[in-house]
Amino acid sequence: MAAIGRGLNEKPDLKCATVRIGSGYGGWNVISENIRPECVVYSFGVGEDASFDVGMIHKFGVKIHAFDPTPKSIEWVKRQGFPTAFVMHEYGIASFDGTVRFNPPEKADQVSHTLLDKPSTEARAIVVPVKKLTTIMKELGHDKIDILKMDIEGAEYDVLEDLLKSEIRPAQLLVEFHHRFPNVGVEKSKAAISKLRSSGYRLVSVSSTNEEFGFLYSPR
Repeated sequence: MAAIGRGLNEKPDLKCATVRIGSGYGGWNVISENIRPECVVYSFGVGEDASFDVGMIHKFGVKIHAFDPTPKSIEWVKRQGFPTAFVMHEYGIASFDGTVRFNPPEKADQVSHTLLDKPSTEARAIVVPVKKLTTIMKELGHDKIDILKMDIEGAEYDVLEDLLKSEIRPAQLLVEFHHRFPNVGVEKSKAAISKLRSSGYRLVSVSSTNEEFGFLYSPR
């Protein structure tokens, strides 16, 4: 798995105590010090593993706003009997408001779709709704985000660009970068991390696969 992030040797900028919330596959490291029940938490990309979301609810008493437009994920969530603090929104995030073509995975038992080009499965693409982060916040009545998690299969690069053009600065930003995709590559992740740093974010955690990154907004 280490080969996934070959050439991406980012080291944390700050030493912060973190706690792992969720499964080995779907979990994330968060800085727990300032997490309170009233914190606003957005979780983009549910798939079929909401262990992070449910873990956050149980440990901190927060409400989770979860987002995923994938039909298979939506149906899976409906069958789980999650706590009422888990609020599912059946649309995705993008750098614009509208719809996108979502290309499915190669295998039928997988769930993650992507808006990136995927010639091998584009004949089975579906059309799903997406919204800008500013639109979502306005509709949900939020003027800030305390924790924003994104595992959105390659769409993160444009979404981060859009975020940094706005005045929105989530206190913690948890991002899975998809440089393993042939049409993405490591250089795109390097550029995104550099832009986040220049915008006041400090890298505080990196997964062993060099895919999941945790950032703290701490402008100098």
